[in-house]
Amino acid sequence: MFPLPGPCWRYGVARSIFRIQEAVITTPLTPASWSYAEAFVPEDDVLAAARARAEEVGVTPISSGGGAALRFLASAIDARAVVEIGTGTGVSGLWLMRGMRSDGVLTTVDIEAEHQRLAKESFLEAGFPNQRVRTIAGSALDVLPRLTDGHYDLVFCDGDKAEYAAYLTEALRLLRPGGVVVFDNALWHDRVADPARRDEETVTIRDLGKTVAEHESLVSVMLPVGDGLLVAKKEWLAETD
Repeated sequence: MFPLPGPCWRYGVARSIFRIQEAVITTPLTPASWSYAEAFVPEDDVLAAARARAEEVGVTPISSGGGAALRFLASAIDARAVVEIGTGTGVSGLWLMRGMRSDGVLTTVDIEAEHQRLAKESFLEAGFPNQRVRTIAGSALDVLPRLTDGHYDLVFCDGDKAEYAAYLTEALRLLRPGGVVVFDNALWHDRVADPARRDEETVTIRDLGKTVAEHESLVSVMLPVGDGLLVAKKEWLAETD
């Protein structure tokens, strides 16, 4: 089930009003429009089967709108090498590989080997050859330091929320200039935007957003799809004499 995207959804109000600093922004977005946007790129039977596996083992995969955004990003940067933190049952991996180059390789990390077994079933059903996917079972913070510096086009983070700041540090090392890092659950069930929410995971994700937005070598955007996608491009740094 998709997270509820704010006041207009929860209360059925046809028009939502948001105050940002001194400006008031009005949007006519309704629940129907939000659902239409989420389902704009339809999912096929393979993705439906992967989602069914996720439900069976209690995994919450990325939404269809978030998955479509991942596919778009991977395609836009012509991604050949991608790292995924949080394999799940393969939903996000399917979206990523459908946007990557045909010779691209997805390196996907998950602490649950059983989840990765189910993900492999999803990848097989989608017709992806074994050489397109490298699955590594283990803690992300144990695995990521062993991956090659500057080798990857995209890093997708959907693991332990308390480790998001550490994932950013690793992603900046792993990404080539021009590469992209993406964090799922960046709005964290409407909690990040509420300053009264001070639990550890919410504060970690909120602080991550501030760090990314203020980082001098990153160009960032918050996409309000699914539970929020925080996206940042690693800039090409100017050479100095």
